[in-house]
Amino acid sequence: MEEKGYPLSQGLYDPDFEHEACGIGMVANINGKKTHEIVENAITILCNLEHRGGQSADTSTGDGAGILTQIPHSFFEKQCEKENIILPNEGDYGIGWCFYLKIL
Repeated sequence: MEEKGYPLSQGLYDPDFEHEACGIGMVANINGKKTHEIVENAITILCNLEHRGGQSADTSTGDGAGILTQIPHSFFEKQCEKENIILPNEGDYGIGWCFYLKIL
């Protein structure tokens, strides 16, 4: 394979690791303003990237591509209140999720 256009190997960069790849998309408001337009733009990106994901044999299961959004503090307040959980002030907590093996 003839390498064209890649820089020479140096430091941590090695052109042997170059390969074809589709991209990702990201939209945000640089001032932190939350708008529905951002979500609409993200949906457009996701639809345009449909070709890049794998599908399972059933042709209905995708590769898990999706949109990551910030969930409003007000949502967490309501949910935590239902469970009698004291939620810190907005910006004073973090949210994460983990996937565990299903044990039969």
